[in-house]
Amino acid sequence: MNQMLQDQDVQASQIQTSQAESAPDTPAVPPTPEHPHFAKPQRVAFVQSSWHREVVEECRISFLKEIEARHITNVDVFEVPGSFEIPLHAQLLAKTRRYTAIVAAGLVVDGGIYRHEFVADTVIKALMDVQLRTEVPVFSAVLTPQQFHETEVHYEFFRKHFVIKGTEVAEACANTLLSLERLRGQVAAGIPG
Repeated sequence: MNQMLQDQDVQASQIQTSQAESAPDTPAVPPTPEHPHFAKPQRVAFVQSSWHREVVEECRISFLKEIEARHITNVDVFEVPGSFEIPLHAQLLAKTRRYTAIVAAGLVVDGGIYRHEFVADTVIKALMDVQLRTEVPVFSAVLTPQQFHETEVHYEFFRKHFVIKGTEVAEACANTLLSLERLRGQVAAGIPG
């Protein structure tokens, strides 16, 4: 009887090995990452330019998806004409004290003149000034491609690029807010850093 059970076990083991060897290689689905929760609710303002909306909106869409996965569900979206108008909007939003962070998204393109470098530089510096003056973190997904031509190939490339940037800026936003929450908690508790 024991021999019969052992023979059956060996046969079952051989069948399983054979099936495993003949099974197609299917990639394992990575587990969904567990993101930390916040002690207090967070509210984020997302300010995007309407210039090249069909490209920039990809950033907003991927940002909203990723930020929700990171337990931030209070996001207000604002649209301004171009990237040059983002800093003033960001400053006024920061001064309301309703938002724990502000995200800016825009596309500043080289139209064959020097002006795009001036606009991009001005926007980034102004956004940094807003966060330093108000202590509300401001994140930039305002991009300045070295070359952008109004062709379908470039539109498609930058739409995909803005999807990546939306995810990256959501990650940076959530991680910074978690870090600031911990830091402010330590300061309030009188714990030395």
